[in-house]
Amino acid sequence: MSTSVMNPVRSNSAVKELEQRSSVATRLACYAEMAKPRIALMVLLSMGVGYLLGSEGVWRLTPLLNASIGVVLAVFSASALNQVYERHTDAKMKRTENRPLPSGKLTTSEVLLFAIACSIVSFFYLLLTVNPLTAMLTAATTVLYAGVYTPLKRYTTFCTAVGAIPGAAPPVLGWVAAGGSLDIVAFSLFAILFVWQFPHFLAIAWMYHDQYAGAGLKMVPGAGRPKVIGAISLGYALVLLPVSLLPTHFGLAGDFYAVVAILLGIVYAVAAFGFYRDESRQQARRLLFASLIYLPGVLLAMTFDHLRLLNEIL
Repeated sequence: MSTSVMNPVRSNSAVKELEQRSSVATRLACYAEMAKPRIALMVLLSMGVGYLLGSEGVWRLTPLLNASIGVVLAVFSASALNQVYERHTDAKMKRTENRPLPSGKLTTSEVLLFAIACSIVSFFYLLLTVNPLTAMLTAATTVLYAGVYTPLKRYTTFCTAVGAIPGAAPPVLGWVAAGGSLDIVAFSLFAILFVWQFPHFLAIAWMYHDQYAGAGLKMVPGAGRPKVIGAISLGYALVLLPVSLLPTHFGLAGDFYAVVAILLGIVYAVAAFGFYRDESRQQARRLLFASLIYLPGVLLAMTFDHLRLLNEIL
């Protein structure tokens, strides 16, 4: 009968290899978390809709893929720069204390290098594979988000309005990537996302207002005054009803889209009214949920109806 003895050198080598693989996987997971993939997916959806609407019936997959790669890299850069700037305030809030920087999983220099690399590659990739306007607008969006909106959060609640500008840019980026110009039609797409964001982000800000205040971030307008944030949310939800009909007015979509937009807008407004009547965590969560249903629903309806109109024309 034979026996085998484990080689200690091989054993130690295998353990070290497993530890290295685990370390690499952990660090990659940290970079993925920092890049905020769910936000990137929402950006891709709205940018893709803008691209289809701006293509005028001539859809080319390669420019769309190139635009998607460049814009996603910009999203990664903006998210990373935001977390570099807010690493100290993130450490003070329960909802963000486990992010890669405040938890020490990544260093500031690593994240900063990642952000700069993504930003540079994004700009030149879009410049060379899409067009200069898309590259410049994407870079400007990154600067506005990371360089203006993020620092403003410490000084004024007006930061929400500033942050809504880069937040509403993706469909416009898709529009110009397809060859469209910066005209009133592109602005109509921008306007929908711009107005939609206020109830969405105000619901989040209200739910975590204690943490934001403790970290020194001014995210809640009318803090301490009852019904102010609910009234603002309701006001924007009501404004969104006519604004959402602009694509129909400009011929991008038809009656089907208009009906869907109105129905979803009513649901959004009802949720905002509920939050206005009762500024509670439950109502804020309902408003947040309604906002997450509204945007993809409207974008998909707009895309479907635009394609329907094109088929009728063709």
